[in-house]
Amino acid sequence: MSATPSDLGQQVARALAEDVGAGDLTAALVPAGRMGSATLITREPAVVCGQAWVDEVFRQIDPSVRIAWNVSEGASVPAGQLLCRLEGSARSLLTGERTALNFLQTLSGTATMAHQYAAVLDGLPCRVLDTRKTIPGLRLAQKYAVRCGGGSNHRMGLYDGILVKENHIMAAGSIAAAVAAARSQGVSVPVEVEVETLDELRQVLEAGADMALLDEFSLDDLRAAVTMNRAHPRGPIKLEASGNVSLDTLRGIAETGVDFISVGSLTKHVRAVDLSMRFEFGA
Repeated sequence: MSATPSDLGQQVARALAEDVGAGDLTAALVPAGRMGSATLITREPAVVCGQAWVDEVFRQIDPSVRIAWNVSEGASVPAGQLLCRLEGSARSLLTGERTALNFLQTLSGTATMAHQYAAVLDGLPCRVLDTRKTIPGLRLAQKYAVRCGGGSNHRMGLYDGILVKENHIMAAGSIAAAVAAARSQGVSVPVEVEVETLDELRQVLEAGADMALLDEFSLDDLRAAVTMNRAHPRGPIKLEASGNVSLDTLRGIAETGVDFISVGSLTKHVRAVDLSMRFEFGA
C-alpha cells in the first residue's frame, strides 16, 4: 500500500479543531468513567481507504482507545461488511465518531471511484490520472486515495510539474516560446502542453515537450494524434487525453493508444461511502 501523506497528523488536528473546538459539550453529559464499544460497517460496496486517519483521530483524542481492523486498507468489501471494532472511553468514542467517519467515508469514496475507472482499463497499458481538482486542504489525502483505488497521480501541485495551458501560451507568445521558457527555468520536472488541435500537437512535438494533453479531442483525432506522435522524429512523447471522460467513454478513449486519461471527477465529484457506527455502552 502506498505511503500515507506526511501531513496526515496536521489534517486530523485541523479537522478536530474544526469539530471539537474547546470541547465536546454533548459528550460531557456521559459519565467520565463510562466505557463503551462500537462497530463500524459499510452499508454499500466500497474500496476501504482512510484507516490511518481513523487511527489518528482517536490517537489525538484519547490514545487508550483500541481499534481492531477487520479488513485491509485498499480492500474491496461488500455491503454490510464489518470494518473495525473500537473500545474505550464512551466520551472519546462519541467525540471522535464524526471526524473519523468524515475522513473514512470521503477517502473511501475517492478510492472506490478510482477503482471503478481503473477496472475499465484492465488489460490496456493506458492509466487513469487524477488532477488538481481536489478538496482544499485534502489534496495529499485524496491523491493517496486515488492510488489506493488503483489510479495514478498527475502532478501534486504547481511545484512538481509544468502544464502549459492556453493562457500561458498566449502570455508567452507561442507554444515554442512557452516550452523554451519552461526549459530555461532549469528544474528537472516534466513539461506538458495542453493542445486543442492536431496542428498544436505538431508544434508541441517540434518544441520538444515531454507530454501533450489532448483536450476535448474526438476519437478520430485521438487516433490521428497517436499516429502523428509515433511517426514524428522527436517523438514519441507521452499523450494524455482529457475532457468528456466517463465510465462509458473511458475504454474507447484508451483504445486509441493514448498513454493516460485524466479524470477530474475522481477527486472533484466525490460521493461519500455510506458508513454506520453502532455503539454499546457499559454501566
